[in-house]
Amino acid sequence: MTQVRNKQVILKDYVSGFPKESDMNIVDSTITLKLPQGSNELLLKNLYLSCDPYMRILMTKDTTAGLGAYTPGSPLTGYGVSKVMESGHQDYKKGDLVWGMTKWEEYSLVPATGMRKIEHTDVPLSHYTGILALIGLTAYAGFFEVGTPKKGDNVFVSAAAGAVGQLVGQFAKLTGCYVVGSAGTKEKVDLLKNKFGYDEAFNYKEEHDLNAALKRYFQEGIDIYFENVGGKTLDAVLPNMRVHGRILVCGMISQYNLIQPEGITNLAHIIYKRIQMQGFIAPDYYHFYTKFLEFILPLIREGKIVYVEDIAKGLENGPKALVGLFSGHNVGKQVVFVAHE
Repeated sequence: MTQVRNKQVILKDYVSGFPKESDMNIVDSTITLKLPQGSNELLLKNLYLSCDPYMRILMTKDTTAGLGAYTPGSPLTGYGVSKVMESGHQDYKKGDLVWGMTKWEEYSLVPATGMRKIEHTDVPLSHYTGILALIGLTAYAGFFEVGTPKKGDNVFVSAAAGAVGQLVGQFAKLTGCYVVGSAGTKEKVDLLKNKFGYDEAFNYKEEHDLNAALKRYFQEGIDIYFENVGGKTLDAVLPNMRVHGRILVCGMISQYNLIQPEGITNLAHIIYKRIQMQGFIAPDYYHFYTKFLEFILPLIREGKIVYVEDIAKGLENGPKALVGLFSGHNVGKQVVFVAHE
């Protein structure tokens, strides 16, 4: 039996406030590269890991998200791209490439349920942590299925240079919408306008009055707001919505680290404007995945969709990359490269 070193990222203890690199430990354990007798699980070599804001929620002891909190002393879990070393499941064989829920370590033993085989390898493998996985499905299902956009709609996207935001803006442009995004640095604002095709973009940190900024860009109001940040931005958006506008609530990254979340004062506009506000999560739309791939793959191959990744090299740099999400360090989708095939 081959025992090999298995580097892991372990959560030390539950987190309150902003996560720090020191909340996680890099440890060396060992793993036997052999499936236990009679196991129907998969033994994986992890290649890429996805850093996602929801992971912060799982570091809280009493998570309200119903997503299942992490266990201190155990490796983080998250979406990743892996190679099957050994399979106890009939649908997978040794050498298959898969994406799905794995652990933050070099090798993982995981259930086969929820794993998806990677059929298309003419696009970068790292894309299966994002645009071709949950991130892409989130942007697609949220914008098209929940948002029901039509040509000419005015669309606002917050955290627009992030993993989901960069795609929503491009989907909106493909639909014939007018699109404005907000981000937190000049570099990201330039990216939105010059690379992702946003009509306009602004740095929210430079705006003293977000309400006035939105009035400047949306003189006739907002039809669709794709919500990624919550807090002050949501409060400023509400009075700027159009009658029968839609707010698609994907995330609230500005709130995840606050012990006391910020209040929203402008909620009455939901009544005045008959606003529809709906939260959604990608797993509810797994049944759209094949349809989504048929939509997105040709766009990637033809260069009609641009997708930016921020790749940190090495599992030991995982904690820094994950924590960096909450101070806007990443440009585009944050990925951790673990190993080559």
